[in-house]
Amino acid sequence: MSGKTQELLEIRAPVSDDLVAADAVVRRELASDVVLVNQIAEYIIGAGGKRLRPLLTLLAARAAGAPIGGDHVIGSIIIEFIHTATLLHDDVVDGSGQRRGRSTANAVFGNSASVLVGDFLYSRAFQMMVHLGHPRIMAIMADATNIIAEGEVLQLMNAGDPDTTEARYLDVIYRKTARLFEAGAQIAGVIAGADTDIENALARYGRHLGNAFQLVDDSLDYLGDPATRGKNVGDDLAEGKPTLPVIYALQHGTEEQRTLLYRAISDGSLDQIEAVIAAIETSGGLEYTSHLAQSEVDQALVALEPLPESVHKEALKKLAAFAISRSF
Repeated sequence: MSGKTQELLEIRAPVSDDLVAADAVVRRELASDVVLVNQIAEYIIGAGGKRLRPLLTLLAARAAGAPIGGDHVIGSIIIEFIHTATLLHDDVVDGSGQRRGRSTANAVFGNSASVLVGDFLYSRAFQMMVHLGHPRIMAIMADATNIIAEGEVLQLMNAGDPDTTEARYLDVIYRKTARLFEAGAQIAGVIAGADTDIENALARYGRHLGNAFQLVDDSLDYLGDPATRGKNVGDDLAEGKPTLPVIYALQHGTEEQRTLLYRAISDGSLDQIEAVIAAIETSGGLEYTSHLAQSEVDQALVALEPLPESVHKEALKKLAAFAISRSF
């Protein structure tokens, strides 16, 4: 077991009972009379994954005073279902063939089935929200899913555009990734009955954690080991995605490096991936992205200050540290 895997297990420990209950909710809520839905659902469950978003919701709720096994368990799976739905749709849009070290659902079952099961997960998530009976949760999640959809469209607009600015990139990662982290932490506060200050603090924590997570994820595209990450180095480049390491290198590299990177983003080509990685490294693109991720984590930790001391608050702090030190 790697050190990072052990670290994640320690973070999960304070909500271990809730995680067991959450797994049961997943299986119950994924059940369908339609055979193909069950097949793809089982395939998704088997993929595993870190499940950081539901973990965040569980820890945030308990840090805000929720009891073991409360409605926050259902809330955490609402977040996970919405996240999984976006992954199913993303893989179709991006033409991805691998995720978490194995074939994507669209590669196995086809694009149409993946899109439709993604729709099933979205609608099931909202059915679960209705079951909770919290109008504010419905409002928060309705806004969040709309913003996520906008983020997907913005990312599509940026694809293949080497003139994408840092501001445009940061807007995309907030909408596409951090907004769901923010929503997960915020609904945790709502379910726990926390006061407005605590609810807002949790939302800020989730937003900054989500930004940090995506910044690190985009760095790993040029650093990660495919065997542990489940993606190949340069996948974002192949899809023409101008992420921050590349954007920074385009702004600060040599003329030769800028020409190389401009062409690589425009063409979505991996023909010179080693030269691209070298350009990103020597221009400081990875270092700059890491610095920005650390700044986001620092802001996440500041956001936690109003919460009372507890093992769950400490786990949230460790989760922030894990988000930027991980290699998968």
